[in-house]
Order: sequence, then C-alpha cells, then structure tokens
Amino acid sequence: MNPPSAALLEGVRILDMATVLAAPFAATLCGDLGAEVVKLELPDGSDPLRRLSPVQDGHALWWKVANRGKRGITLDVRRPAGRELFLKLLPRFDVLVENFRPGTMDRWGLDLATLRAANPGLVVLRLTGFGQTGPLSDRPGFARVFEAMSGFAHLVGSPDGAPQHANYPMGDVIAGAFGAFAIAAAVARRRAHPYEAPAELDLSATESLLRVLDALPVEHERTGEVRGRTGNRASYTAPSNMYRTADGAWMSLVASSDAIFGRLCRAMDAPAMAEDPRFATMRARVANVDALDSAIAAWFARTPAAGALAACEREGVPLARVADVATVMADPHLAARGAIVRLPDPQLGSLPAPAVVPRAMGAAPLPVPRTGPLPGEHNDAVWGELGLDAAALEALRRDGVI
Repeated sequence: MNPPSAALLEGVRILDMATVLAAPFAATLCGDLGAEVVKLELPDGSDPLRRLSPVQDGHALWWKVANRGKRGITLDVRRPAGRELFLKLLPRFDVLVENFRPGTMDRWGLDLATLRAANPGLVVLRLTGFGQTGPLSDRPGFARVFEAMSGFAHLVGSPDGAPQHANYPMGDVIAGAFGAFAIAAAVARRRAHPYEAPAELDLSATESLLRVLDALPVEHERTGEVRGRTGNRASYTAPSNMYRTADGAWMSLVASSDAIFGRLCRAMDAPAMAEDPRFATMRARVANVDALDSAIAAWFARTPAAGALAACEREGVPLARVADVATVMADPHLAARGAIVRLPDPQLGSLPAPAVVPRAMGAAPLPVPRTGPLPGEHNDAVWGELGLDAAALEALRRDGVI
C-alpha cells in the first residue's frame, strides 16, 4: 500500500478572484493542502490587502503570507475583452471563489448561468458579510462588523466595560476557515456524484461567527440567560482565568473538572481546598468564584512563573504562560514541531509564517510554498496556457485588460 499523501486536495484547481482576507484565506488554506490556486486581481493591483500594514520596502507583508502558494494573474472582467478571457479560463478550474456584493457579477455579465455554460462542473463559493439573501445582503462588511452583529464581540471584555475586539480580524479568518471547509466538502460531493449539479455555496461571515457560538441560542431559549462579558473568567466553569505571578508573568489556568481541581489544590499545597463545600463541585465553584479566584490569585502572586509551571506540570494541571508572538516564535515545542516555516520570497529573501494545518501523519511533508505573487506575476504563463502569444498579451496590457 502506498503511503498517504500530505497533498489532500491535490488535483483541485481554484480560481480566487476575491479581495482582502476572508475569502482569499479560504483559498489559501486549500492551497496549503495541495490545491492549485490562481489569484486573479485587477490590473492596477488595487486589492486593499496590498496596502494594509505592515509594509516594508513597498511590499505588503500581510499580502505575501496571506496569499502564499498562489500564482498571480491580472484581468479586468468588467471589460468585454476581459469577460471573454475569463470565460475561456474558467473551464480550467474546479472552484471559483468570489466575495463581491450579491448581484455584482451578474451586472458584469457573469451570472451563474453564464459561468455554468462555460464550466458546467464549476463549484462557486460566494463569501460575503451577510449572505446572498436577506435585508442586509447588499451591505458592505468588515471583520469587526461581523464580530459585533453575530454576538461574538458581546462576550469579550470586562463586565463593567465596553465590548472588545481582538487586535486581529477574527471575523475574517473564521469565515475563511468555513470557506475552506465548504470548498473541500463541495469537491468531495462532486467527486462522489459527478453527474449532479455542482454546488453554489452561500457563505455569510456573520453566520460563520454565529456558528462557533454553538450553545448560546439554546442557552438563551431554555434558561433565559444572555451570556455576557466576564473578563478572563468563564461563566460556565471555574477556575478558568488569568493570574499574575510573583515575577509579573500572566498565566492562563483551566481546572474545569473536579479531578483537575483537586490536582490544582495539591499543586498549590492547599489540598483541603478540594474538600471545601464552596469549591468541591463545579456548580459550587462557579457560585463562589470570587472567593475561589482570590485564593488562587494569592498563590500565583507569591509564586514565580517557573515555580507555578513546575508545580502544575507535576500534578497534571493545564497551565500556560501567555505568550506574545516573539515568545511563540522561540517556543521550543513549536520549534520541534516546525510550526513556523519560512516562505521563500523573491523580494525579501524569506518570511516566517505558520505551517500547514493539519498534518498528514506518515506522509512526506509538502514543500513550503512561496509568498503571494506580485500583480500579474504569472500572466505570461497562465494566459500563455490559453494560447495567447507575446503580441496578444502586450495588446491586452496596453488596453488595460490584463
């Protein structure tokens, strides 16, 4: 029997004409697992991600890592000649990824019927802020809008403070992960049922965030609770919080089960706490969380980080020091796993980025992808595959089509 391949999506061809982050991230995740991805941009390279910080020597670093592994072409599909070329290109792909407001592609003469006439087997992923239907479908959206509208942001922050966003577009990357899952599922369905009409996937970024808040709707309906902000505590389990050590490190502790809480008490050299009626059960600990946190915080406050980590490791208690990105990049466990790889880059040498997730156990690792392409970097190769010679390509460039 042949060993497994790490290229789980090998043979899948994706045309990514989306902008910024969420939908392109979906295509990138598929590319990480072996799909061939071509990035289509306007000829002026006006994708906002190309201008988003950080920028070094005129190169947008976020673009380079977010669009890793893709070949890059340019085409203005709004022009008649561009539309014609697009429809000629489409049969070469299994999946089209777009993130324009509903009806935009129809106005360009690229409605679903036209796309399917060019490629009857095409899977189309439409990733938008609010979906293809509903009263808000035409609205523009950004990650923080999705986070706010979905209820996600309402959970983050101090009880007496404002809701908070992370200093990262979580709404985009969560939606992108759902996009990659949707593509893989649609491709699997297509391969199992090749004569069935392929999928048109309507992915709402707002609904993606709502989907990960799994238990909140049933909690509200059945108990009347509207879960809110609790700082670093969890309202459903205790102890679960951040604590500061004697040497100023922040530690994240979770001791959810009664058994783990008992081990924590031993780690703190306070075994009697496990028998205290206020703390003996999960329900009791949640009800008496102020007293519980006070006792645990006092132990951390007199214990250096190394001592706290050693005591908890000895007793099998989940504890981690809160790491910044510099600490993450130097973490010996993550280094042993190869969790950060270096992407070859023709302008900047190489750039660090997270490794492919997940890994195919027992398979040879995939080659590390290069960084995202320059605008139209692979025009000659990709358009040449359609039979366009140098003179035709130069004419298209002169006319602003590519």
